Amino acid sequence: MISPSSYDAILVLSFGGPEKREDVIPFLENVLRGRNVPRERMLAVAEHYYEFGGASPINSQNRALIAALEAELAAHGPHLPVYWGNRNWHPLLTDTLGRMKADGVGRALAFVTSAYSSYSACRQYLDDIVRARAAVGPGAPEVDKLRAFYDHPGFIGPMIERVQVALDQLPAAALLFTAHSIPLAMAQTSRYEQQLREACRLVAAGVGRTEWSLVYQSRSGPPTQPWLEPDIGDALRGMSGVREVVVAPIGFISDHMEVVYDLDTEARAICSELGIKMVRAGTVGTHPAFVSMIRELVLERLGEAKPRALGTLGVGRDVCAIDCCPAPKR
Repeated sequence: MISPSSYDAILVLSFGGPEKREDVIPFLENVLRGRNVPRERMLAVAEHYYEFGGASPINSQNRALIAALEAELAAHGPHLPVYWGNRNWHPLLTDTLGRMKADGVGRALAFVTSAYSSYSACRQYLDDIVRARAAVGPGAPEVDKLRAFYDHPGFIGPMIERVQVALDQLPAAALLFTAHSIPLAMAQTSRYEQQLREACRLVAAGVGRTEWSLVYQSRSGPPTQPWLEPDIGDALRGMSGVREVVVAPIGFISDHMEVVYDLDTEARAICSELGIKMVRAGTVGTHPAFVSMIRELVLERLGEAKPRALGTLGVGRDVCAIDCCPAPKR
């Protein structure tokens, strides 16, 4: 049995999402606090949630991931309890750290539900941890973040499977990978775009494709602020002569709102308008290899497993540098 001498628990750290209609506006106000997003835009995004009864799929999918991880750890070790905290909605990170303190947890490893490095996917979570620990006060657990996993075999392998299933339905389709757009100022302070392209390259190679495109979705900033492009809608409208497309949401690990609305609803409607047949590939979700990867990342930190990576960028830092993924200048 592996002895987790340095850590008492694992923390699954995620974005959070509303679970009923009355949660939607308070949730979006949390997400957008301090950001220059017009209220009309927030209310428009709220309508996306209302179409699904006010519930984002993200929380239920995190529960499923945690259940699968708990089963993996029970079967193979290390035997650590799993906690869950969110940035923007219940269970909020501060409340979770308070419960961990009460349970006697002194030090935990955090698995952040994003495969890539950027301010919003890395540094902001580290800042969230600092603020939550300060709010909990003396005795708050120390929390160390596990590394980015964009080119880990446990992420790339399941994505290859998901994309191949989609291509089996449309063998001649164009292949579009998609990820959440971020402001250019944020992209310039991280390796987000570089890591995304490496993940796309690896998955495309795994399904035998040399031609593919990376497009973006779900931008929320003002029109005057430059974000990563092209937007998936613009890309679809510009695909002259294309009649079939497979859309692979490589920027996401589960089918949450940005997937089920921005892709399954909006992008599909654009394809219907253009006469393009679209199949959307699945996300990794609770694929056994992905769940096993989380355990492997824990073992890496315990010195019980060698880091694995398929790409050419090298394994990411096991411990985030103090200046990694800084906030973009405003």
